[in-house]
Amino acid sequence: MEATKSSRPGIPTERIILGIDPGTTVMGFGVLLVQNGKATLIEADAIRFSAGDDHTLRLREIFNHVLRIIEKHHPDELAIEAQFFGKNVQSMLKLGRAQGVAIAAALHRELAVVEYAPKRIKQSITGNGNATKEQVAAMLGSILGNAKIPKSTDATDAIAVALCHHFAQGSVARPTKSGGSKSSGVWGSFIRNNPGRVKE
Repeated sequence: MEATKSSRPGIPTERIILGIDPGTTVMGFGVLLVQNGKATLIEADAIRFSAGDDHTLRLREIFNHVLRIIEKHHPDELAIEAQFFGKNVQSMLKLGRAQGVAIAAALHRELAVVEYAPKRIKQSITGNGNATKEQVAAMLGSILGNAKIPKSTDATDAIAVALCHHFAQGSVARPTKSGGSKSSGVWGSFIRNNPGRVKE
């Protein structure tokens, strides 16, 4: 899909964003169509890899799956969750490899690639950098106009990173806790309707 020109330099009025939550056991992905500042969910799912497969074979599967998603939807950009630091070094290494392979597949198809830290993604979607995966998932339906959101948190995390990238472009006001004239009001409405699901 060819992106149309925008009055804002460097920001097309129409583009497709592929979001990926990397992993060697489960990889979530979400594809958003952005038209004139409005994001619409095209597809999202979680791809599971056999625990018995050799690690290098799973990396090949990640590469091939990302290529298939790109060939199906022709995204303009890849937004991917950055690796976070944890106590388990082996898990960090495996996650880093999965992320690198997904990025390599995107670069192979000449996509622009942007990484986002987990806290920034949560802050962008819910207004709280320490929000739970469930809180992020609950917000996505409201932000995306009650689209059919997958139950898998791997898939919703991938949608969230794509949406975070959309907000980061500055072409649309992101939801905030404080509200204001530029806010969509989604976050404030969510707080009023779900007071028990928000934790500072």
